[in-house]
Amino acid sequence: MVYDDTLSITVNGQHRRVLKGITIADLALELGLEPTRVAVERNLEIVPRSTLGQTKIDDGDDFEIVTFVGGG
Repeated sequence: MVYDDTLSITVNGQHRRVLKGITIADLALELGLEPTRVAVERNLEIVPRSTLGQTKIDDGDDFEIVTFVGGG
C-alpha cells in the first residue's frame, strides 16, 4: 500500500497516480490536453464539460478521455 498524497486512478486503461485534490480539468492539463476540447467519462458516466474544473478526482476513479480534433 502507498501512504502519501496521491490517488490511484485509471485513464484510458492505463493506471497512474495523481495528487489528491486535483480536478478533472487539472488531470487533462497534466495529460497535455485542453480541458475545453475533451469529453470525459468517469466511472461510466459522462462528466459535463462545464464541471471539469470543479469536479475533484477520487481514489479508484476510472476515466475515459477523448479529444476533439478539428479539420476538414
